[in-house]
Amino acid sequence: MKRLLLGLCVVLCLYSCRNGNDYKTYLHNPELFSQTVHQLNTVVMGNNFPPMVAARNYSYAAIAAYEIIASAHPDQYKSLVGQLHGLKKISLPPTDKNADIELAALLAYMKVGEAVTFPEGSMKEYKDSILQIARDKGMSDDVEKASQLLADSVGISIIRWSKKDKYLETRGAEKYTVKDIPGRWIPTPPMYASAAEPHWMEIRTMAIDSAGVFAPPPPPTYNITDKNSKYYQEVMAIKNAGDSLTDEQKHIAEFWDDNPFKMNVTGHVMFGSKKFSPSGHWMSVVGIAAKKAKADYATTVYAFAVTSIALFDAFIECWKVKYTYNTVRPETVINKYFDPNWRPYLQTPAFPEYTCGHSTISSSAAEALTSVFGDNFQYTDSTELEFGIKNRSFRSFRAAAQENNWARFYGGIHFHNSCIVSTECGKLVGQLVANRIQMKKK
Repeated sequence: MKRLLLGLCVVLCLYSCRNGNDYKTYLHNPELFSQTVHQLNTVVMGNNFPPMVAARNYSYAAIAAYEIIASAHPDQYKSLVGQLHGLKKISLPPTDKNADIELAALLAYMKVGEAVTFPEGSMKEYKDSILQIARDKGMSDDVEKASQLLADSVGISIIRWSKKDKYLETRGAEKYTVKDIPGRWIPTPPMYASAAEPHWMEIRTMAIDSAGVFAPPPPPTYNITDKNSKYYQEVMAIKNAGDSLTDEQKHIAEFWDDNPFKMNVTGHVMFGSKKFSPSGHWMSVVGIAAKKAKADYATTVYAFAVTSIALFDAFIECWKVKYTYNTVRPETVINKYFDPNWRPYLQTPAFPEYTCGHSTISSSAAEALTSVFGDNFQYTDSTELEFGIKNRSFRSFRAAAQENNWARFYGGIHFHNSCIVSTECGKLVGQLVANRIQMKKK
């Protein structure tokens, strides 16, 4: 009997020990972090946030997670304190050996992601499910409490910093004034929505010195009467392309559409459909790349952080240009002078044409990702599969950004000159972020 009881105790002990470590296997999986970014992406989509606001959300959340990783691995990663504009201090609680760094990074990401632009509770159900799984796999109360304390401390610091970036001030800023001036942007069908975020260039940048630091040349002069003018040729090029799109060109346009809220009109019926925004699309690419590269947890968090910073600054740079020139969309010009019934293949976004936001931020993100995973990193992008759009494969992040140029042109929403100029501008932003900010130590 004693022998039986002893054997039972050994079995229970072994089971307990195995269970006690199972939570680490679960929580330390880098794919769980990518899954959490996807969850925030889904919440962003559900709340109809425009792409530049979404980029703000992703960046602050990723920075919070990164700061926890950097605090735990000072020999490999450097804090962003003193490197990003206005980030002067991160409050860290006394070192507690019970804190699980990966869990703390995850919790900080969710805390900040929810707090930056969303009402409280947006990530609660998802967070609770992760914690419950970890508890079921043996995570102790001490580990959970210590990890939550670390996450809260860093998260509060990042939230406090975020509140000084002028986001709140721009909420009540003066709206864009529509003027009947040839060549100036006006609302487009079918929503005829007001211009989105005309004061976004006033948001505090993170790495670049200021909005407009990489100012592109002015757009071609508006001239729809001279058939030899650069502007006339751009208009005709986009109209002719839109009138004869191949299936492949349509797929490219659809794949990079990333319209967070499309208004569908069928007769008298109108309904909206949602997809990930351009910034959300690139967050998905980070997760895809990290998985393919078999990146560890710290590298995965680092990749999300540097890419989101590049996206954040690229939007500010682009929006400075957009609301400097306030250029009209192709659809408006073609409807007025050539064909009142012409519609672009994609729905025109509600802001000026020059420069192209998607081309700018895609190029910036591509440079950031290249700095982490290297050039000629081949991958298949499955981001759009959940929206019924088949995958596309690329030989590099830069090649994907180049394809995006054509996507906006094929979609009929940007002149090709704008896309080319935007790609070069975004490239400079991404390179500056990757080179100026010291994150991963050599």
